[in-house]
Amino acid sequence: MAQEHPTWRPDTGLWKKVGAGLHSRYLPPALISCILIGGQVSFGILESLGQTLTAILSSVLTEWVLARLTWGGWPGLASAYISGISVGILIRSPLFWPYVLCSVLSITSKYVLRWQGRHLWNPSNFGVSAMLFLAPGAVAGLSFQWGNSLWAMGAIWVLGSITLWRVRRFHICAVYVVSFLIFALLRSVWTGQAYVTSMAPITGPMYQLFIFFMITDPKTTVSKRKGQCLVAFLVAGVEMVLRLNEAIYAPFYALFIVGPVANAIEIWRNRSHTS
Repeated sequence: MAQEHPTWRPDTGLWKKVGAGLHSRYLPPALISCILIGGQVSFGILESLGQTLTAILSSVLTEWVLARLTWGGWPGLASAYISGISVGILIRSPLFWPYVLCSVLSITSKYVLRWQGRHLWNPSNFGVSAMLFLAPGAVAGLSFQWGNSLWAMGAIWVLGSITLWRVRRFHICAVYVVSFLIFALLRSVWTGQAYVTSMAPITGPMYQLFIFFMITDPKTTVSKRKGQCLVAFLVAGVEMVLRLNEAIYAPFYALFIVGPVANAIEIWRNRSHTS
């Protein structure tokens, strides 16, 4: 059996075993599978099943190849699986190459964009943000909501909350949601838009992925609980500013800006304290 690299393994960045059971590491893949199945069966959120499978296979293969080339071990593929599903759901394009490229960018960012053994960006957030910004003619983002029937969203929120509670990340989700609702009220007052319209985006499957997987990823969030809450609040705040400036994919861009800055500050402070 191959030995694990003694200092870092990019593939283990997602939801490591917490507390009592090995099964905790399988909760997030199970949750995102539920989001995929529930969204597709209820509202047909996927561009096509073939494109989503392409994204998953591209993520898994890229993870395997880069792990073998970088540290010679056998990677755990749960993180790549989740990244692939995230890309398959969040990217909308009639073409196949954007799904491949987005998946490759997402996984590669874990191995290339690193500082002091940590990757700065959430992989899926990096890949999706890059594609939405650089290839708007070929790629769009998911814009579906759960419709008038909220049973699917309710089920996902229950499962997601249980998952985050078990892996001790629920506070990040809670702070972000409360902050989003408060900032949505401020936006509605500023723009004159109805409050229900301002807060409606959070009911969509795009936000389920964003809340449960992107902003709570252990390897791309700061280590202290207070810092995690502050970052979640700042992401919601920057998102509000971007929305006021009519940025369509505001949540992705907000995390793309705030997340790596927060990680870089923490890494720099830790270095200063140990030097």
